[in-house]
Parts: sequence; C-alpha cells; structure tokens
Amino acid sequence: MTDSPVPVSTEPARLFSTLRERINYRVAILDLQGRGLVLIGGLIALAWVTSGIYKVQPDEQGVVLRFGRWVDTTESGLHYHLPYPFEAVLLPKVTQVNQLQLGSASSALTTGNSGSRDKQMLTGDENIVEADCTVFWRIKDAGQYLFKISDPERSIKIIAESALREVIGRTPIQSAMSDKRAQIADETRELLQQLLDSEKAGILITQVQLQRVDPPPQVIDAFNDVQRARADQERARNEAEAYANDVIPRARGDAARITQDAEAYKSQVGNLAEGEAKRFLSVYNSYVQSKDVTAWRLYMESMDEVLKKASKVIIDSSGKGMSGVVPYMPLSDPGKSVQKDAKP
Repeated sequence: MTDSPVPVSTEPARLFSTLRERINYRVAILDLQGRGLVLIGGLIALAWVTSGIYKVQPDEQGVVLRFGRWVDTTESGLHYHLPYPFEAVLLPKVTQVNQLQLGSASSALTTGNSGSRDKQMLTGDENIVEADCTVFWRIKDAGQYLFKISDPERSIKIIAESALREVIGRTPIQSAMSDKRAQIADETRELLQQLLDSEKAGILITQVQLQRVDPPPQVIDAFNDVQRARADQERARNEAEAYANDVIPRARGDAARITQDAEAYKSQVGNLAEGEAKRFLSVYNSYVQSKDVTAWRLYMESMDEVLKKASKVIIDSSGKGMSGVVPYMPLSDPGKSVQKDAKP
C-alpha cells in the first residue's frame, strides 16, 4: 500500500496576500490624503500672507494699524502690511474738500438770543458786529486726522471761531465792513492753520470766505445814521481837498509869475541905472576933456528933446566947414540923428 500525497491548503497564503494588498492600499490612500492636506494648508497660508497686499488710490492715504494702534501712513500705490489679525489698513479720502459754516449755520442749531450772541464779536475800536463765514478744509495727514482729534468738525468750528474773533478784535469796524474783509479772511485762515498744526490735527484749511459782517439788528439803524454822517463828512472833506487842489496850484502859479515879473523889473531897473551911470560917466569924462563942447552938446540934446518932432539943422555962424551947415548927431543915439538929418 502506497502513501497518497497530502493536499496542502493555500487559504492562509491567499489571506495574507489579500491583507497585504489592503494594507498597501490604505497606506497609499493615507499618503495621498496627507499630501492634499499639506497642499491645501499651503494654499491657505499663501492666501493669508498675500492678504497683506493693498493698494492706495491717488485720492486716499493708507493708515496702518497694528493691534488697533496707528503705526504708519502710506501714500498712493501698492503697499504691504502684516495680515490680519496683526495689522489692518484704513483708506480715508484726503482730496475731498469739506465745507463748514460758521455764524448763521451754527446759530440755527440754537434758539432764542443765544444764537445771536454766539455770532457777536468785538472789533478793534470796541464795537459789536455779527460775522458769518465759511471754512473749506480737507485731510492733510490721515493718521493725525483719525487719531489725534476726537471730533474733527467740532474742533475746526471752535478753533475757527476763536481765530475769527481774534482777527476781528484787532480790526476797526469800518474796515471790517468794507475794504479789509478779504484781508480778515486771509489772516483768519493763516491763524486757523497755525492752531490746527499746533494740535497736530492733520487738517489743511484751503479757504476761508467772510460772507457777512454787520452790526447787531438792535443797533443797525443807529449805525446806519452814523455811517451816513461819516459819509457826509467824508464828502465835505473831499470837496474841500478838491477846492484846495484847484486853488493852491493857481495861487502858486500867480506867486511864481509875480516873482518872475519882479525879478525881470529888478533886472530892467538895474540895467537902466547901470546904463545911465555909464552914460553920465561918459559925459563927465567928455566934459572934463572939453567943457565948452560938452556943454554945447548937452544944450543941443536938450533942445532935441524939446523939439523932437521937428527937423533940426545946425548952421555954423562962422561959415567954416561944409558951407556953414553942420549935421546934428546927438551923443545918445547917433543912428537916430542920421534919420533926422535925412528928413526934409
């Protein structure tokens, strides 16, 4: 009797192989899931890091907050900040011009006479006026604007009223109501800007318009009477100045003409006196040299003066020279004697 082969069971090997395959499959799945989680986590981290990139528009400023505290101010362009929750960014508009009314608008919020009293200001000559103005402003430094002052518009209103009172307080009422209104507005803007800069408010005052400066309604009639009296006084002064400007130059011209005439008369009289003196000296010298001839010549000149309209001829009684006829030639004007001799 021969031994038959005993059959070997393959069930354990098959089970082991199946178990190993399942283990390898699960390991592959777990490895794939781990890589996916890492990838997803990396994408989330990248998105979180890139969330710190921000853009500031040309009409904005970026205010960077770190744990709620202001740490930096950025201008227009691309910038980066630490992602949330470490830092955050505010983007206020800085080119927008805001308008604030002082006087009429502020008094509208009050009732009774208190609103009118709020507008009353004392001028440099101790008169009372009511003034209304408009303040135009914009943000200059967004960080200071947001964190240095609590209520920007109320702060501007209070400081602007103080600056306007100070400027009007050193200006006379007549100037404040007429020709110096633009100057008051400019000085108010400069003083207001200085006060805001000292407070680090981050606000730029672009313009101040002074709209109205008038006396209080209770005294405006009396003030108008005073203004009319001053206008009459000014008109009378102008008329007097115009009359003076007309009369004084003519009087000065007459005085200058009289002075010139006197100087001319003085020169004329002096020249005549000097000529007469020279003539007298000439006659005297001739008389010293020849007394008879000079005396005769003086006699003839006197006769010529007496008989100036008559023709004159001298006849020498001795009959010597030129047939006894001597032409008459006066010493004072020889040319005149020639003309006289030429007459018939």
